[in-house]
Amino acid sequence: MSKGETNIIVVMRKGAMARQIANVIARVEQMGCQTYISEGEEHTTIGVVGNGRPLNREQIELMDGVERTVPILRPFRLASREFHPQDTVVPINGITIGGEQLIVMAGPCAIESREQLMETARAVKAAGAHVLRGGAFKPRSSPYSFQGLGEDGLKLLAQAREETGLPVVTEVMDPDTVPLVTTYADILQIGARNMQNYSLLHAVGQAQRPVLLKRGLMSTIEELLMAAEYILSHGNDRIILCERGIRTFEPYTRNTLDISAVPLIKQLSHLPVIVDPSHATGKWELVEPVSRAAVAAGADGLEIEVHPNPEEALSDGAQSLKPARFAALMESLRLIAKAVGRRM
Repeated sequence: MSKGETNIIVVMRKGAMARQIANVIARVEQMGCQTYISEGEEHTTIGVVGNGRPLNREQIELMDGVERTVPILRPFRLASREFHPQDTVVPINGITIGGEQLIVMAGPCAIESREQLMETARAVKAAGAHVLRGGAFKPRSSPYSFQGLGEDGLKLLAQAREETGLPVVTEVMDPDTVPLVTTYADILQIGARNMQNYSLLHAVGQAQRPVLLKRGLMSTIEELLMAAEYILSHGNDRIILCERGIRTFEPYTRNTLDISAVPLIKQLSHLPVIVDPSHATGKWELVEPVSRAAVAAGADGLEIEVHPNPEEALSDGAQSLKPARFAALMESLRLIAKAVGRRM
């Protein structure tokens, strides 16, 4: 038996006693390792992340209550399904992301005014959305473009949550503003441009708040999961991954949606996956068919941009749905969700 692995999963026997589990945890932590417990329907598993030194699996397997040990072969240890076979479900204010229910996050790309946000919030709530999205801080390609309302926008999000009851998700751009955004938001969004901002990933991990992590513009799936690993390393497992399209040579859409990433990530990882069809396509006409495809492919939810007057939007109007079209989309999604064993 190999003794060279530095990261392993300890599978406890069915019916292993709490004392036996505690003894295994104490033993491996004495070796300088971190442990992460996963309770399955039949077995308890203990993920062991080593300190760089090889672990003696034979010694661990001789302990009372241990059925076997399994090496973790993926570089993303905590995010891997090897470590956590069951799907992770993220609870947020009465809803769950990653379970049977299909979750839709909807709202304006940027918060422009109280009237604009409240009108949109009421409309998406009425149509059946579960989470209100809205950008208070906007990272833009041009320094001359609208950059968001900052804390004033966060305060408006909090007011919209109070009126509608919808939890809110908004982007955080740097470690220094994490405490501020955490004060107002239920979900902290890491945008595509910040996916590998490691200081920011550490900060949101330490915040112990749900995180929506978007795939980078030119990032591989493994790089996305390694970014999630930074957050998971702080014991924060409330992570929602987001496929929002990657940059390719195709000029007819804003990005190229990697629809295969949805089932592939769900094979590799236990974390829930949603799709952002607005940023993936950049065209409101394509948002509806791409949304339906994402649900059929197994996505746990969608993040969709909605604006009452897209032609006057200060950010991304071309990819925003009007409230009436969003409501019609929600009706069609209910049919597809039912067909694939989900509910809305």
